[in-house]
Amino acid sequence: MQSRDFGRLGSVSALTLGGGGIGNVWGATDHAEAVATVQAAIDGGVTMLDLAPTYGDGYAAENVAGAALRAMPAADVLVTSKIELPEQDGGDLPEKMIRSLHATLDRIGREHLDLFLLHSQLHPHGWTGPTPRTLGWDLYLDQVVPTFERLRAEGKIRAWGLTGVGHPQTVIEAMHRQPRPDAVQAVVNALDLSGDMWLLGSSAEPRNDEIRQAAVDDGVSVIAIRAVAAGALTEGIDRAVDDDSPVAVDFARAEPFRALAAEFGESPASLAHRYALSVPGVATVVLGVKNRAELAECLAAEARGPLTEAELKALRDLRA
Repeated sequence: MQSRDFGRLGSVSALTLGGGGIGNVWGATDHAEAVATVQAAIDGGVTMLDLAPTYGDGYAAENVAGAALRAMPAADVLVTSKIELPEQDGGDLPEKMIRSLHATLDRIGREHLDLFLLHSQLHPHGWTGPTPRTLGWDLYLDQVVPTFERLRAEGKIRAWGLTGVGHPQTVIEAMHRQPRPDAVQAVVNALDLSGDMWLLGSSAEPRNDEIRQAAVDDGVSVIAIRAVAAGALTEGIDRAVDDDSPVAVDFARAEPFRALAAEFGESPASLAHRYALSVPGVATVVLGVKNRAELAECLAAEARGPLTEAELKALRDLRA
């Protein structure tokens, strides 16, 4: 598998195994299959696992990764995890970060975390729009960034970063300022669908491509997420969703994408991942797979190489 530059952390495989699939977020799996999927990913050249305490009931994804890594030690595999700090919950944010980090390390069986990500989305100073699951700029600057930096200085984490799906200008400003995050998770998919990750309603507009480019310009590593748009860019949604849910609406909108994939002679999921892998500046693409069959499809997609300029243009034309 291709390796790509990952800033402070050296290099990373073009594909990262995400925790959502192995944590039962994207359809059902079982513990044994999830553990086997982690091990197959490592055997297939994946060098990073992207986890979170909230991926699955009972910390499922972190427990799966811990079981896999204990049975198959892989010291060179990077592990990321996350912390949610919604402003409306209040409390001592540094203490929450430290407590969550130590619990994660216990579950995965490691002494340090390679990358610790703020999973709450940012909103600007003085923001009066929707704020569920978001964190204000002042708290980010005054409490979160210093805690990340302290944890890195203490050796408990090697790097830190953001989920870059909050208020776009605030995310961009966070990457412009020192100390900068080492990485940002940005929505990257062929139809630019943010789906249920967009929390700000009509009060702002997603600017995913601009966030990705700002990260590249500022030397912040880009971790591409939502390559298949929560299942909208696949052959079929593999879990029960309401007809008016964001993913169901996006799935209907993506019918021309599926037609184009058939014209290209590959599955929609394969094409979606090859698109994300072909976007300039992307360091690694997170997979939401839940079993070895889905993983194999993604590994094969990466092995096929990047899309041609003609194929990329055809996909971009679908956004019009």
